Amino acid sequence: MARDTSPIVKQSRREGYALHPKAHKIMAKKSGIPGQHAHGRQGKQSLYATQLREKQKVRRTYGLLEKQFARLMNEATRSKEGLAGENLLKLLELRLDNAVYRAGFATSRRAARQLVGHGHFLLNGKRVDIPSIRVKAGDEITVRPKSTKSGYFSTIDDVASNSIQGPLSWLKSDVKKLKIEVTGLPKREEAEADINEQLIVEYYSR
Repeated sequence: MARDTSPIVKQSRREGYALHPKAHKIMAKKSGIPGQHAHGRQGKQSLYATQLREKQKVRRTYGLLEKQFARLMNEATRSKEGLAGENLLKLLELRLDNAVYRAGFATSRRAARQLVGHGHFLLNGKRVDIPSIRVKAGDEITVRPKSTKSGYFSTIDDVASNSIQGPLSWLKSDVKKLKIEVTGLPKREEAEADINEQLIVEYYSR
C-alpha cells in the first residue's frame, strides 16, 4: 500500500499549515519553509504557485498520493451535481480513514489510516483494510471483535476526549459500543474551514 512517509511536521512547514496536531507547537517555534536555503526562496508567490500550494496542502491533509488525488479531482469535475471543489472535499471526507478520524476514534488522519490498514475495523460486518474505501449513508463501521481487547481500544475514551472533532451531521459515533454510523453526506462547512477549493479547481483546469 503506497503512502507518503515523509515527516508530517516538515510537510506542515512546507505548506504553512498544521497537517497534524503535533505540528502546531513546532510550527509556533519554527515558521517558514524547511531547508538550509529556504529563506532565500520566500517571497510573493505567483498565482500558479498559490494554486499548487493549496493543492499540496489539501492532498497532504488527507494523506493522498498525487495520482489518487488527481483521480478524485477528475471524478469531482465530471459530476453533474454541485460544484467541483465542494464535490472534491465531499469525496475526501467520505474516505473510511477520514470517517474514523472524524468520529473521534483517532487523533489524526495518519493514525486513523494506520488503524484501518491494520484491519481493526469492520464495514457492514466485513473486515476491511483499505483506508480509501468510500463510505455511504447507511453504512456501519465497527471495531473488529478481536481488536476490542487491544490496549488502544480499551482506552478509546481517552482518545475520543483528546480528539478535536465536534459533532457532525453525517456521522453518529458511539465510543462505548465502538460503533460509527454514516447517516448522510458531509456538508461543505463540516470540512476543513481554511481550504480554498477553488484554487485547486483552477490548478487542474490549466
